[in-house]
Amino acid sequence: MSTASDAADRIERIGIAVGLVALVAAPFVLYPVFVMKLMCFALFAAAFNLLIGYGGLLSFGHAAFFGTGGYLAAHAAKVWGLDPLLSVLFAAFGATVTGLVVGALAIRRKGIYFSMITLALSQMVFFVALQAPFTGGEDGIQGVPRGMLFGVFDLDKPLMMYAFVSAIFLLGMFAVWRVVHSPFGQILTAIRDNEARAISLGYDVDRYKLTAFVISAALAGAAGGVKSLVFQLASLTDITWQMSGEVVLITLLGGIGTLLGPVVGAIIVVAMQNYLATVNFPVPVITGIIFVVCVLLFRRGIVGELRHWASRRASHEG
Repeated sequence: MSTASDAADRIERIGIAVGLVALVAAPFVLYPVFVMKLMCFALFAAAFNLLIGYGGLLSFGHAAFFGTGGYLAAHAAKVWGLDPLLSVLFAAFGATVTGLVVGALAIRRKGIYFSMITLALSQMVFFVALQAPFTGGEDGIQGVPRGMLFGVFDLDKPLMMYAFVSAIFLLGMFAVWRVVHSPFGQILTAIRDNEARAISLGYDVDRYKLTAFVISAALAGAAGGVKSLVFQLASLTDITWQMSGEVVLITLLGGIGTLLGPVVGAIIVVAMQNYLATVNFPVPVITGIIFVVCVLLFRRGIVGELRHWASRRASHEG
């Protein structure tokens, strides 16, 4: 007889299977650039969810890593002519360094003070991006070439670019899954649930928090780097505090502390932005209304509520 945990895991496995099938079929049914944008934001949200959902750390400045990755990948591809994969790896490396600096300063505080420090440091990164000579200021870096992957695969072809983005997205999601299900992830969850007890057991709490912060920043930077190649543009939009708020919204809608939550949240938010763009009513207002409704009806997020429902049903049957 299945336990509550088994039922919840079964829901997640079914969701993963359906998602993989949808990923293969999507470019033949939907506009490929739309799906690639969705994957970029889903990976960004998954990186953020790793921090808040499993580490209990609410960052209000994660756009700093997303935007930094975008600028670095765009500069590497356009100015240096690097291979697309190397450009994305350079973006992830730059975001990792930025995350190490921001995290080392922020984890000294807890709760809302941690969140405010990340927001303040993110705004500093924003002003650097605004003034730095290589970022193009308010114009951003335009005309970024997608390039030839390994000198063989032309990423200007939509399906080839889609395959490239899908591969990075799946690798990023696997990395999140692997971290969460590793001993490191279990300790991180223990710190989230009861930090005082983790300290009493001899764990260096700050080191674990900083490691989680840096991993999250690296994945966010990779997502930003891929997005700049998809749209052939790196702009200030991706590094503003509004973008940090958007990733919080995506994660809350989908479900904090779930693997598929960020993906579901990204589908909802990106789809609304895309299909409601022609509506006269302001899209942020519609997004806000839907967010309020979802928070009232689905306190654990959509995926979180599904997992809870499956667990409760299994408990009753048991």
